[in-house]
Amino acid sequence: MSMVPDTRHAPLAMSQDEFRRIGHQLVDQIADQLAAIPAGPVTRERTPAGIREALGLNGPMPAHGSAAGAILERAVPALFANSLFNGHPRFWGYITSSPAPIGILGDLLAASLNPNVGSWTLSPAGTEVESTTVRWIAELIGYPGDAGGVLVSGGNMANMVGFWAARAARSGGDVRAEGVAGRGALRVYTSAETHTWVQKACDLSGLGTQAIRWIPTCDDLTMDVAALRQQVDADIAAGERPLMIIGTAGSVSTGAIDALDEIGAFCRERGIWFHVDGAYGGFAAALPESSAALRALALADSVAVDPHKWLYAPLEAGCALVRDREVLRAAFSYHPAYYHFAEQVTNFVDFGPQNSRGFRALKVWLALQHAGVEGYRTMIRDDIALSEHLATLVRGDDRFEFYTQGLSITTFRYVPRDLRATIGDEATEKHLDALNRELLDTLQKGGELFVSNAVIRGRYVLRACIVNFHTSKADIEAVPGVVARVAEAIDRKLRA
Repeated sequence: MSMVPDTRHAPLAMSQDEFRRIGHQLVDQIADQLAAIPAGPVTRERTPAGIREALGLNGPMPAHGSAAGAILERAVPALFANSLFNGHPRFWGYITSSPAPIGILGDLLAASLNPNVGSWTLSPAGTEVESTTVRWIAELIGYPGDAGGVLVSGGNMANMVGFWAARAARSGGDVRAEGVAGRGALRVYTSAETHTWVQKACDLSGLGTQAIRWIPTCDDLTMDVAALRQQVDADIAAGERPLMIIGTAGSVSTGAIDALDEIGAFCRERGIWFHVDGAYGGFAAALPESSAALRALALADSVAVDPHKWLYAPLEAGCALVRDREVLRAAFSYHPAYYHFAEQVTNFVDFGPQNSRGFRALKVWLALQHAGVEGYRTMIRDDIALSEHLATLVRGDDRFEFYTQGLSITTFRYVPRDLRATIGDEATEKHLDALNRELLDTLQKGGELFVSNAVIRGRYVLRACIVNFHTSKADIEAVPGVVARVAEAIDRKLRA
């Protein structure tokens, strides 16, 4: 049996002076690396084996430890040399924003405090900061400030929290205790453009993916509300039970915004839960000039938004909002309401699926103060204006076929000039599909700029989503030249 020494020297402990020295060294390294990002590539082509080699990941765990300063001094350049930078001015792939510097520092501060923000007792300051952050987010997008809410990992989980709230509130009876069996065929209605989180939610909630009614879209890729009404009526006539309707505030592919005002009115008319997936576009409702359809997310029973998208928070940060705070609590809590100092306090364990929860609200709260409402409006407007400028450029360039522009997403594809007259022909479309697929792969590996893709009406297109406060007009104006140069080389190779 080992003996406990009088003085303990834990291998992970650091003295105050050592922590300060290493911390200053780390911040200096990171600051230098961040400053160098715009002049370098968005990413570098790497292989898994190459990355493992560069980071020294092939060996066993060391038997004995090393000096912390030396470990970090090696790790920082290796990580920066082998990563993709969503903070690069020319990163416009998927919907991942450039991280706000104050959010980077916020994560350091949050880790220093290391609270478990599942319980007020374990995290009094963290809990109150998160409660205020949820309220500010709700008010920013025009949602009731007294709504229930919780910060989660991202859009998938934020949407699932709204889904589970609907399931508990509208399935009938005590579905949490009894399950969904015997409650009839519960049905979920959503556009064919909705993100795949809805399949996961139906699966994990016991409804099964066959519960989903995929509603067709109109020409602008928004939900066909007339088709929605017809499907709901047909299901009711067949003895099935509409559980919820999901509207989209900014689709992942094109930024399309469903007619949330019409859908919300229909949900109220029929007593159906109305959920809005605003993970991407919900924050654009903060703009006074935003459309009535987008602002109608305020009508929803639940809304999902992602601070790590258009609030530029470092990953992870999603936010679920539910209009009735007690309905949200009833979907997750197994405890009575808790009072402390004669006040009812929030235990976030009762408002979502996690028990152990990190202090992810801190980076969002700090950034909301740093930018303010008007600062965020300016950045969102700028992102939208840059996307519209890109759309103008590709519309005016006969090497490209423009497809869509919505919110801050522009979609287009490269079309060789000699094939424009035969667009739509089977052979031409097969070539264009192969060309643009290889074009995307080459662009993503090449590092000059980073876009992603969408499939619109069966055609494979490039997709640039700008949620990046580092992007400038000059970056956007470089796009046609870069893309065409790479595409022309690929086109010659494919034809050969």
